[in-house]
Formats: sequence, C-alpha cells, structure tokens
Amino acid sequence: MRLTLRIREAAARAGSGTVLLFCDEAQRYNENEYEWLRDVHDALDRQQIKLFTFLVGQQELLSQKTALQIAGKTQIVARLMVEELPFYGIRNVDDVATCLNGYDQTAYPETSDWSFTRFYLPQAFDAGYRLLDDAGELWRAFEATHHKARLPGRLEIPMESFARAVEIVLKDSELMDAPGYCPEPTLWTHAAHQCGYIQSRHATGQVLATA
Repeated sequence: MRLTLRIREAAARAGSGTVLLFCDEAQRYNENEYEWLRDVHDALDRQQIKLFTFLVGQQELLSQKTALQIAGKTQIVARLMVEELPFYGIRNVDDVATCLNGYDQTAYPETSDWSFTRFYLPQAFDAGYRLLDDAGELWRAFEATHHKARLPGRLEIPMESFARAVEIVLKDSELMDAPGYCPEPTLWTHAAHQCGYIQSRHATGQVLATA
C-alpha cells in the first residue's frame, strides 16, 4: 500500500522504528477506512515499525467507537481507539502564554532566525518585544468579549479564533513597527471582537437564549 511505503520511508529517513500518525476529522471515516488503517498497522508491525495513530474528531467519534464495539469490531478498537483524550481550547492565561511563545520562538524556515513575531515586527522584536509579554492583555480581551456577549459557562477559546486574533494584531501592527513598539490594549480588544469567537459560539448554540 502506498501509505505503508511512505511511512516506512519516513521512518528510515528518521532512523526510527516509531511513527506517529494524526488523522483529522476522523468522525467522517467509515468502517472500511478504519479497516484499511488497521491493515496499515498490521503491515508496518510485520516490518518492525510501531505506528501510533491519533484520531482527532468531533463528539461523534465516540459514538463510532461504541458502534464498532457493539458490532464486535474489537480489532479496530484495539488498534485505533484504545484511549480517549479530550481536546480543550485555551482555558487560562498560561495557555495563552504558551501559544504566544510559539509565535515568538518558532522559526520559519526552520534553519532561519525569523520567528512569526519577528517577521511582522522585526524592529520591535529586535528591541526585545515578544507577544508572550501580552498574554494577560489577550486573555483579558477575550474575557471582556465573552462577558459582554453574555455567553454562558467559562471562557474556552478555540484555536481558530485565537490564531485569527493574533493574526489581526500582527497585521495591524506591521505598519507601526518600530523599536519600543508594542500593541495597545485596544488593539487586542479589537482582535478579540473581530476574530469570530462570538459568532462561533452562536453557531454551535452555546449562547444564552434571549428573554
């Protein structure tokens, strides 16, 4: 199988007998596709390559696991669905800091000195500014947006909304870049309002009904 060959080649290049495979939107897979993944596992196992598969998906994925168990498809469950791990959004200021630090530290291309923050704000970055410094500002901006919209429950920011907010701040700051520059709190507030967070909560029904 083509996938088996590519995984084997990747493992050989890395000099490793262990491979991690992430399958997104796994709730869309049907039984035949799960059978195929199981066959890939078996083929690699015979070649002494250990494949760990992470199925990433919506809540329906748990229902699929239950259906496979009821149908007696224990080999699929044992190979692909052993443990359930909830995937949370950003839930506190420490999570915000961790993600913002990724923009500050991750270089692209990998061998360059250009992080995502430095690409947009080279002068401010070289003078010492880091997005990480504004973790509290961004968290407070989302908190204010959450409460102003009267959304129920605790704040949990989806990564899509978070990334969009950071993108807004970086692009709006690009023309103002200078040594000593840092985004104003009002810009973080604007980004939290414009990133689609409220709209996504409304779309998923996670909003208080109006009286």
